[in-house]
Amino acid sequence: MPPDWSTVAIAVPHPALRRPGVAMAGFRQRRPATWDIAMVAHPSVTVLLNLAADDDGLVCGAGTSRRCGSVVAGLLPGDLRATGRVVDCLQIRLDPVASAAAFGGPDLTGVLVSLDELWGRDATRLEDRLRAASGWDERFAIATSFLARRLDAPPVDPEVAHTWRRTHAGRGRVSVEGLAEEVGWSRKRLWSRFRGQLGISPKRAARLVRFDHAAHLLAAGRPAAEVAAESGYVDQSHLHREVRAFAGLTPSAVAAAPWLAIDDTAWPASVNRGDRRPHTPATNGGSP
Repeated sequence: MPPDWSTVAIAVPHPALRRPGVAMAGFRQRRPATWDIAMVAHPSVTVLLNLAADDDGLVCGAGTSRRCGSVVAGLLPGDLRATGRVVDCLQIRLDPVASAAAFGGPDLTGVLVSLDELWGRDATRLEDRLRAASGWDERFAIATSFLARRLDAPPVDPEVAHTWRRTHAGRGRVSVEGLAEEVGWSRKRLWSRFRGQLGISPKRAARLVRFDHAAHLLAAGRPAAEVAAESGYVDQSHLHREVRAFAGLTPSAVAAAPWLAIDDTAWPASVNRGDRRPHTPATNGGSP
């Protein structure tokens, strides 16, 4: 069943710890309960660090793939679900540019993998340090320091990074041809380098960003017709098709999705979501 968010303490890092392309939130369940929640696609690679006891932690599944403990869900991993009896986890969202640096460039699009498959013993050491931390302030500081070393890796081409930033800032309402002109590349070259370095084509990235914006407007209670117009869809039917393609749901089902219900709390600076009020007050750090 979907989680009762009133039983979950949510923490977010102090603004001084935030880095471009990286967002974090901590989740801790106040009393035992069984979770079963579908995650809605968004334009980030997701790292879920399990900080609960091994037999109580999260189990994530996408299609026929299932992983226990800490996992990485790439862009568009399909029917992604998280289940667990006691939830104590740190979630990190990396935009595709930050993800390429953090994981050394493997194409994670559409996949779900255990974190130790990508970071080896570093993943175990990070988990141990996070579990031993005195509170969320320390946990966020540890994760930020760890990521800083990873993100110092050679970045993607500046032209590719610029294209991603413009796509995200424009909420997906961008022209690939126009972006190619901005960076001085041919459309073919931009398409090839963007796809090769970020694991997704520029056009599909724009569609995903636009869907993410529309999904949050729907979750904020905006009518589907109004969301379609504001998000740049041709009409409401176009919105319906895109929501079905990315979430496997109707717009009304996305509006009620439990995964989006606490986004204003957990990811307060990521998108303008309308007038919806958060269900659970966030804290800047505090006790775990």
